[in-house]
Amino acid sequence: MGLMETETSWDPWIGAADRALRALFAPAQASRPVPQPPASGERVAAQLSPYERRRAAALMRVNHAGEIAAQALYHGQAIAARSETTRKLLLDAAREETDHLAWCESRLKALESRPSLLNPLWYAGSFLIGALAAMAGDRASLGFVVETERQVEGHLDEHLGRLPPADLRSRAIVEQMRTDEAAHGANARAAGGVDLPAPVRALMRRTARIMTGTAYWV
Repeated sequence: MGLMETETSWDPWIGAADRALRALFAPAQASRPVPQPPASGERVAAQLSPYERRRAAALMRVNHAGEIAAQALYHGQAIAARSETTRKLLLDAAREETDHLAWCESRLKALESRPSLLNPLWYAGSFLIGALAAMAGDRASLGFVVETERQVEGHLDEHLGRLPPADLRSRAIVEQMRTDEAAHGANARAAGGVDLPAPVRALMRRTARIMTGTAYWV
């Protein structure tokens, strides 16, 4: 019985390691098709200049890195969640974020670019942050989701303003991601998420700026 209990206690960590390896090294598998612009948008998107292509690729690399971080945050929060209901909500959201990861990967390939070379660092740091947030209790952890998704919505709005107007394919992806992130935040709020203190929110914004600014280039 003791051996069985020891093996069972490792199950969450084995699952977390598996999710980390899949997020970082396996091609993401989407459950939904890649969002597409109207048929006319395909012809426009093909006319991107080399500069527009590089700019779009850099922004989509940032979005991809953000999705790596989102996976890690949810996984870190899930492993330290107090209730099974909260854990399920977090892992369900992480699975939907996998769609975003796959869409960004697909778009980066189409733009003949690559993900951030620092993705393992983004994942490790975000996993730790997520686990620490969860240690404050489920309501605080869900509040962390609410604030994270609020900031991500703002970040995606900014990208919609910076993407080349002709890149309708990237824009369609980012718009759907924004819709999904808003739903994740609303679900966390409805599940009992509380507002975080202002200094915590400010620290989250500064940390996000470091990641997005670096991922744009590296």
